[in-house]
Amino acid sequence: MGVTKTQLFTQEQNDLAVLAKVLGHPARIAILDHLLQANQCINSDLVEELGLAQATISQHLRELKLAGIIQGTIEGTKISYCIEPTKWAQVEKLFGDFFNRYPDQPGCC
Repeated sequence: MGVTKTQLFTQEQNDLAVLAKVLGHPARIAILDHLLQANQCINSDLVEELGLAQATISQHLRELKLAGIIQGTIEGTKISYCIEPTKWAQVEKLFGDFFNRYPDQPGCC
C-alpha cells in the first residue's frame, strides 16, 4: 500500500492492517503462542523450542518488537522476551472491536 493510499482509510483500518501483516506469519504466531503459554519473560532458546533457524527467529522477533507487541531486555549475554501488556491490550481491543461488528444474523445472501 503506497503512502498516499493509506489516506483513503481510517486510522483504525490502517492500524488493523499493519497488525494483521505483523501477525500474518505462522512463525510469529508460534513465537507469540510460546510467550503466552510461558506467561512470563523467557530467555530460553527459541531455536530449540520452535525448530526454526536462529536468523529466522531473530527476524520475526524484530518484526514483533518493531510493532510493539513484544519487548526484550538484555540480561548478560541473553535477551529475555515477553508480551508488552499495553500494546497487547490495544491489539485485543482493535481486533475485538472489528470482529464484534458482525451482527451474526442468519439470512445473509
